[in-house]
Amino acid sequence: MTTRERLGLSASWVAAQMGGTVMAGDPAREFGTVSIDTRTLKAGDLYVGIRGETFNGAEFAGAAIDAGAAGVVVPRGWSAGKAQSLRAGAAQPVRSPEAALTPRATSAVVIEVDDTTAALQALAHGIRRDAGTKVVAITGSAGKTTTKEVTSEFLETRYRVVRNRGNFNNHIGLPLSLIELRQRPEIAVVELGMNHAGEISTLVRVAEPDVRVWTNVGEAHLGFFASLDAIADAKAEIFEGAVASTLLVANADDPRIAARIGAFGGRVVTFGIDRDADVRASRVVDRGIDGTSARVTTPSGSVEITTPLLGRANLANILAATAVAEEFGVPLADVASKAAQLRPAPHRGEIVRLASGVTVVDDSYNANPTATRGALDVLASGQGSRRIAVLGEMLELGARSVELHEDVGRAAAKARVDVLIAVGGAPARALADAAIAAGMPPARVRHFATSDEAAGATVALVETGDLVLVKGSRGVKTDRVVDRLKAARG
Repeated sequence: MTTRERLGLSASWVAAQMGGTVMAGDPAREFGTVSIDTRTLKAGDLYVGIRGETFNGAEFAGAAIDAGAAGVVVPRGWSAGKAQSLRAGAAQPVRSPEAALTPRATSAVVIEVDDTTAALQALAHGIRRDAGTKVVAITGSAGKTTTKEVTSEFLETRYRVVRNRGNFNNHIGLPLSLIELRQRPEIAVVELGMNHAGEISTLVRVAEPDVRVWTNVGEAHLGFFASLDAIADAKAEIFEGAVASTLLVANADDPRIAARIGAFGGRVVTFGIDRDADVRASRVVDRGIDGTSARVTTPSGSVEITTPLLGRANLANILAATAVAEEFGVPLADVASKAAQLRPAPHRGEIVRLASGVTVVDDSYNANPTATRGALDVLASGQGSRRIAVLGEMLELGARSVELHEDVGRAAAKARVDVLIAVGGAPARALADAAIAAGMPPARVRHFATSDEAAGATVALVETGDLVLVKGSRGVKTDRVVDRLKAARG
């Protein structure tokens, strides 16, 4: 591991990256870091007044200066507008942008740009280019965050690594994450999210990844696309800008990915479980809520891996991370050692063992049909006097929502769930009805409109020895079921 001097953020350099103009303040002034929120801004930061769907951040630029911002990035014309508004209430004319800032702080830097969001992205790209950091970018319908975390854990055995915080993976979050590259880590691992065509393309232009990972194609965000193939085409934007040395790590088990990787302009390494791949798991043992074991074979050898992460979907995430680790020379022995120590991110397959003898699989962070069916497989292989599934409505599925919820209802019946609690609107009701039609006794299937209602019912019915899966889209707030179980039964 090596340490390099961090990159400075002088006003003149920042303005050059953004294609902006320093309208006030000292061009040599250095900023601490970059903020888009006056509530978390620290003295010395650069405030970028981005525009959102319901707000215009430029309106808070003055408040940012009052809060100690060393500079602000605002749309062109902001300084003149500020001067005009002050002139209207002043006894003497205000003749310059600097004078317009006098009531707050004459030393603050004002940088005017054409588009503040594009400017933030351009700054992040400039930092990414100058930092000398290798960038690994991960996309897919499911497993992005887990793959990012596992990849980072593997690489950190040999390198200084940064990763984007939580799921800071969109056109705002990714640039804010890449700005951290001014610390000049050796590798950055980031995820790229999207729910519309063209969004991955923007993120790839900003990040210029050296390694690109494509985990899978699933029904997540199907409400914004005509088909799964349309989702795959949007995800395939991760191919853009690749050169001969760029590496794509691709899921060989996903037919939509396999059909598209021939168009990639760089090198390809595949991973998989069911099909031949460069990095492949065999002799897989599903150990229920205790995790998974497998023999992993790569171009450099084979190793036995045991991980507490649940299910085959997480095993696939580990294979993807292993392929990236191999690219950076991390020994397989280190990969296996670290895999045994992995723990799920909060609400992403956490095992919660309550004092009352109830075990909860807390997978309440988010849900789509593919991931929910995988979670039901884990529940089916787990040990418990009863297996209870609390399944929240899966959002953003569009016209196929009822059909896809019915598929999950049938999967719950096939998994021999003892009690099914569906939470949400009409699609959740359809899930419950489909489970009954597939053979579940009606007395063991219940539907509630809200997670608060479902939480009370779940607390009332669980018994010692039960294994409870809780999964649903964030908007349905199934995490409240977990919280109530912890409070009442923990």
